[in-house]
Amino acid sequence: MVTPWGMIKDPVHGYVHISEDEQRVMDTLPMQRLRRIKQLVFADYVYPGANHTRFEHSIGVMHLAGVLGRSLPVEMGEEELQRLRLAGLCHDVGHGPFSHTFEQILLKKLNKTHEDLTAWIVKEGELRDVISGCGIDPVAIADLAVGRAAGERAYMNQIITSAVDVDKMDFLVRDTHHTGAEYGKIDIYRLIYTMDVFDDTLAVDSSSLPALEAFLIARVESFRAIYYHKTTRAGQIQLVRAMEAADEELGLCDFRTPEEYMELDDYSVWARLKACSKSSKLIRDLERRRLLKCAYEREVQAEDKSVSSLFGLEGIRRQVEEEVASMAGVPQGSVFIDTPSLPSIPYLHKLSLDPMEVPVLEGEGSGRRLLKATKVSKTIQVLKGFVNIVRVYTEAEQRGKVEEAAKKVLGNIPDSARISY
Repeated sequence: MVTPWGMIKDPVHGYVHISEDEQRVMDTLPMQRLRRIKQLVFADYVYPGANHTRFEHSIGVMHLAGVLGRSLPVEMGEEELQRLRLAGLCHDVGHGPFSHTFEQILLKKLNKTHEDLTAWIVKEGELRDVISGCGIDPVAIADLAVGRAAGERAYMNQIITSAVDVDKMDFLVRDTHHTGAEYGKIDIYRLIYTMDVFDDTLAVDSSSLPALEAFLIARVESFRAIYYHKTTRAGQIQLVRAMEAADEELGLCDFRTPEEYMELDDYSVWARLKACSKSSKLIRDLERRRLLKCAYEREVQAEDKSVSSLFGLEGIRRQVEEEVASMAGVPQGSVFIDTPSLPSIPYLHKLSLDPMEVPVLEGEGSGRRLLKATKVSKTIQVLKGFVNIVRVYTEAEQRGKVEEAAKKVLGNIPDSARISY
């Protein structure tokens, strides 16, 4: 039986009702640690209000997972809804300090993502014990939290992890709320209340096509203006440099248990980086907002991610960085190539559709059928593809020389490709 506990006032969704089991999980160290991990790292250098945390986002995902679970025209009891909400609540417990920025170190050192660590943390230690004490299988919660629950109906995983999942719904409206950007003014509840299940797959009803189009446009524009903003990325590049420089001394990825990993948050790692001689200057520069400057940037719209994939290979990226530095006559190691890439419409589902498509359900009764979103929307067809950005960063005093060298190595930037933010 699911027992009510109380309410939390959320700035985005209003009053969120909490059960006793959810309150117990919230009060664990893995969940409370998320209060000390910012949702958006260095976005506050551009948008001063962007100081919200992974904790409040997790509450929002839990809330939306419950709303969507209740609204779907499928049989879902209170116990199943409770599992779904707990999975939403726990979906980000694997994030390291500085959120996705730390993931670059995690992948390099351990070949792990925050999703891998989420499943590990929920299955071990305090969260496992608390969830088990609620009479719920922690393994089921762990797998569902990252959209990998075997044996679950496919749409259950897709509620947490898909193109229009509750995670993206929450972070789009939450991040734009806190930054003040207007891109997230979208009607997520229209999407939620008209979503359906067809052949075990979560689908968007064609009656909500305008809401889906607005959602996908908002996602692309938010990545361009918030997550991939050149100033935000400059801070993240410097932070990654600091963590790489200090890692031999600090052993940031030497944790062996969830309890050891729980010691890493924005506060503790920042303090350790500042105290470390190999990273202290970089951290002091960040504290004073002395950032790398973008000397060259170009956006490439493509049907594939060849540009970012090419530069995503560390060896090739280093070669180009060295070539630009040599041509500019600046020290090696003072030029940085950044190639953030966003799949506009990534989607995981069991149908044999292009993975860049969103299933849209059209028709009524026995005449219902699933169609690709690009087949029913010209707007989504235009959005299909990737946002590839190539940027070259360097120290402020070297900006002019590096700009000229980058143009020679990577090509002049036509007016049509200039970034407007």
